[in-house]
Amino acid sequence: MTVPAGVITAVEIVLLAAGIAGVAVGCFGLLMARDTYLRLHYLGPASSLGTPLIIAALLLHEGLSFSAVKLILIGVLLIGSGAVTVAAFGRAAAQRHGLVDTEPPA
Repeated sequence: MTVPAGVITAVEIVLLAAGIAGVAVGCFGLLMARDTYLRLHYLGPASSLGTPLIIAALLLHEGLSFSAVKLILIGVLLIGSGAVTVAAFGRAAAQRHGLVDTEPPA
């Protein structure tokens, strides 16, 4: 049983729109937040919600190919690096404000 092309296109559009909305809300929150730690909270959904949805839409559009493998690799790297970046910026901000020790964690 094959899925009609119109249904796949509709799913692609919904995934892409949801991913773009997730990134846009994260960017808008980043601009509107006044505190450093609140800004960090808005970075998380942009990298862990918006990115996978956009990549899922691109994977549906591309199909099974070498480009799809590259998209999956890029998605994994973006999702993983997003969490690490938020944690690193949070620790640096906490050290700057004197909330945690300046010694590196053991």
